[in-house]
Amino acid sequence: MTDSDLKLGQILTFSSKFACPVSGFTIEEIEPRLFSFNNPHGACPACDGLGEKLYFDPDLVVPDKTACLADEAIAPWKTFYMSVLEGMCKSYKQSMVAPWNKLPEEFRTALLYGTGEQAVSFSYREGSRSYQHNKPFEGVIPNIERRWRQTDSDFMREELGKYQLSKPCDVCHGQRLKPEALAIKITGKNISEICDFSIKAAGAWFQDLSAQLTPKHREISARILKEINERLGFLNNVGLDYLALSRASGTLSGGESQRIRLASQIGSGLTGVLYVLDEPSIGLHQRDNERLLTTLKRLRDIGNTVIVVEHDEDAIRQADYLIDMGPGAGVHGGQVIAAGTPAEVQKVPESITAQYLTGKKSIPTPPQRRPIREGRWLEIIGARGNNLKNISARFPLGTFTAVTGVSGGGKSTLVIETLYKSLAKKLNYARDIPAPHDALNGLSLIDKIVDIDQSPIGRTPRSNPATYTGAFTPIRDWFAGLPDAKARGYGAGRFSFNVKGGRCEACEGDGTIKIAMHFLPDVFVTCDECHGKRYNRETLEILYRDKSIADVLDMTVEEGAVFFKAVPSIRDRMETLNRVGLSYIKIGQAATTLSGGEAQRVKLAKELARRATGKTLYILDEPTTGLHVEDVRKLLEVLHTLVDQGNTVIVIEHNLEVIKTADYIIDIGPEGGDGGGQIVATGTPEAVAQVKESYTGRYLAPYLARGKSGKKKG
Repeated sequence: MTDSDLKLGQILTFSSKFACPVSGFTIEEIEPRLFSFNNPHGACPACDGLGEKLYFDPDLVVPDKTACLADEAIAPWKTFYMSVLEGMCKSYKQSMVAPWNKLPEEFRTALLYGTGEQAVSFSYREGSRSYQHNKPFEGVIPNIERRWRQTDSDFMREELGKYQLSKPCDVCHGQRLKPEALAIKITGKNISEICDFSIKAAGAWFQDLSAQLTPKHREISARILKEINERLGFLNNVGLDYLALSRASGTLSGGESQRIRLASQIGSGLTGVLYVLDEPSIGLHQRDNERLLTTLKRLRDIGNTVIVVEHDEDAIRQADYLIDMGPGAGVHGGQVIAAGTPAEVQKVPESITAQYLTGKKSIPTPPQRRPIREGRWLEIIGARGNNLKNISARFPLGTFTAVTGVSGGGKSTLVIETLYKSLAKKLNYARDIPAPHDALNGLSLIDKIVDIDQSPIGRTPRSNPATYTGAFTPIRDWFAGLPDAKARGYGAGRFSFNVKGGRCEACEGDGTIKIAMHFLPDVFVTCDECHGKRYNRETLEILYRDKSIADVLDMTVEEGAVFFKAVPSIRDRMETLNRVGLSYIKIGQAATTLSGGEAQRVKLAKELARRATGKTLYILDEPTTGLHVEDVRKLLEVLHTLVDQGNTVIVIEHNLEVIKTADYIIDIGPEGGDGGGQIVATGTPEAVAQVKESYTGRYLAPYLARGKSGKKKG
């Protein structure tokens, strides 16, 4: 500003602080905590740094638009509110039995959000008395919002929470920080915008930043930029370049979380450390798996010891030393079958791992694929959730379809977030909201949708394979039908550890007692009264072939199938668990001790026990997690049996042994994150293997070739 810009008598106000003298906008002293949404000094005051707020969604409140008010179309409102709805219908001259989607828009809005100042007449009866009120109607959504906010009941909050979705905060628009923090920018970008970059994009941005700084600022920032670039490089090297820096930890898979911790350890530069990793290749495409193995070797080369529990063939072949456990699983395992270099282990004939490494055993490539029938497709049009680029995908029905592609390419978004949630909403009236898309065609061709994921089958020790698969009911009925039980007047409830009567009351049927350790994790100890058997002495006196019900629950599935071979209702359920490779788990094994892969196979066994409709769609997300090649073979037999019955199976998978047996492949990519979200190739495995742009095809081709010859790569 020059002297000529000033007018006579004009007063200019300046500030010695971080403040605007005109608007009054002030920033306190800039320090690291201002940029943390976990600190009150930096967090957005409206959402406390969460970046989102919960709201009650009308589509969840009224899930079935064809239902009427008399049939509880408004899901959170039960019989208690019928008189209120009747009053509203009477006031607006509408019918209680008209479908929701046929009611006038004005009336539906009044029901959901209230009548404002307009009074409505309500009448209801309580015994022999009748009451009349004339007042404004609060509205369904304001009503459940108020109840959710005021209640002290965890149960009520959980029930009402089923009708909530989250949306970006109105103040910070999902950026989590105060306006003061967001006002500070580097080359035109604030910290939130930079954190929304993928790791790959962030690496490029920080690399370019140095060139844009003045010599003075470059010298100041040199050490900071060096640390940032190194850490981003480590994350990139373990195959996580597609993740956004701001990605919520709760949305990460187990393999992604493990690789992030691995990257942090590499960055520490420690030597003389023993690292133990449990299946770090989970969720990794073969292309990214090579980078992971290179990273593990680097850890070894700088002077550390790396122990990996792994089933991946490439990891096994590149190891310096192998320890092969077995020969079987559960009670059939627990022995060291072979130890030595990969070449030495391959010479041990008792090792199942060695048999697959040498090619003595293999998963064969099907001689021919199932034909795709004309007009038998499920088609998603215009899918654009997360990184999907407005794509349309067709899934052939009555086939085994594999959805493939590099990690972060958009597979789960297409199959789980879009296809499954859309079908579940239409067929099961589920409350999940599908990812954005234009249309779903072919719905009439299926009558059932089943998502067999790896979430626990229960969160307490009371849940177990017997209760989940329904085998426990016939077991209890069988014991209740024994002569000794009838003589004592015991019913089936006597043999339940969930109700009083037959269970041990000291532990309430848990078999263990939880001891609170206050500042330490809770400790579970075996019950002194029942010694972990869950039942009282009188119940345990009822024996079948010298076994009590506690003894039966302690049997393995394999033992149970033999023990109850004369009882079809029990034997059949045991055999379905056997078929999915769970012969070694105990019938009453606590759900909390099952791995994700085991829980997924228990769910699969439950579905196998049900009568097949021939029009069911099964969706599995990486079902081979935690499985040896021999277990993968058993799993594939089960999945292909489901397809042979006329059903459709869609798997999201990286395992090439599974992919090569598919009838149809949808390969998504070509890269992860922003570089993905497109369909790279579709067709049979042989067709996809010919597509040069497909990373999956590139790695699949050798598997198809060796599947025909029966030889393994060296």
